[in-house]
Amino acid sequence: MHLTEVQWVILGIGAFVTGLSKTGIAGIGVLSAALFASAMDARSSTGALLPLLLCGDLFGVGFFRKHTNWSLLWRLFPWVTVGLVGGYIALGKISGPQIQRIIGIILLLMVVLQIWRERQSGEKGERFPHAWWFAAFSGIMAGFTTMMANAAGPVMVIYLLAVGLPKMEFVGTGAWFFMLVNAAKVPFSVHLGLITWNSLQIDALLLLPMIPGALLGPIILKRMNQRVFERIALILTLLAAVRLVF
Repeated sequence: MHLTEVQWVILGIGAFVTGLSKTGIAGIGVLSAALFASAMDARSSTGALLPLLLCGDLFGVGFFRKHTNWSLLWRLFPWVTVGLVGGYIALGKISGPQIQRIIGIILLLMVVLQIWRERQSGEKGERFPHAWWFAAFSGIMAGFTTMMANAAGPVMVIYLLAVGLPKMEFVGTGAWFFMLVNAAKVPFSVHLGLITWNSLQIDALLLLPMIPGALLGPIILKRMNQRVFERIALILTLLAAVRLVF
C-alpha cells in the first residue's frame, strides 16, 4: 500500500495517541481509531491498528500489572466472547456507516446511564453496576464493538467508571482486558484478511511515535486528580458517541 506524506503524518499522530491512551488518558483511544480511518480505508485501518493496539497493551500491562481487578475481568470475559463471535458474524454484512451509528447509539445510552447513576444517591444507585446484567451487557457490547471497529475503549471506560475503580486500577484492569481481547481477535482478523504482511510493515514504522506516547502516559496519569481523570474519560466518550452517530 502506497501512503502519502499526509497519510503518514495522520497515522503517526494516531499511533502516538494510541500509546498515550493505553497508559494514561482513558477514552482518548477513540481518536486514534478515527485518525486511522481517515487516513486509510475501513478494512486497512482496522488491520493496521490492531497490532499497534496490542503493542500498546503490553506497555499498559507492564506499567500497571499490579493494579488489576481480576474479579471484574473474569465477570466480563464470557460475555465478551459472545460479543466477539457476534461481531465476527456481522462483519461484511453491515456497512461502515451503519456500524458507526450502532456503536454511537450504544455509547450514548451507556453515557446517559452513567450520568444517571452518578446522580443517584443511596444503596440502589451504588449496587446496580455490579449486577450480572450490567456486566453481561457491557461485555457483549465490548466484544462486538472491538471486533467490528476496534471501538470497545469507550464501552469499557463507562463500565470501569460505573464500578468506581481508582485511576491506577482503572488503567491496569483495562490494560489486561484489552491485551487479552485484542490477542483473541488476531486469528479472526488474519482469517478475514485484515492483518497482512503489508499492514505489519506499516505497524513496524508506527511503533516509533507510539512508544513515546506510551512512555508519557504514566507521567500524566500520576499527576492527574481522580475526579479530573473521571471527567475527562466521560467527556471524551460522549464526544466519541456523538461523532459516531452524526
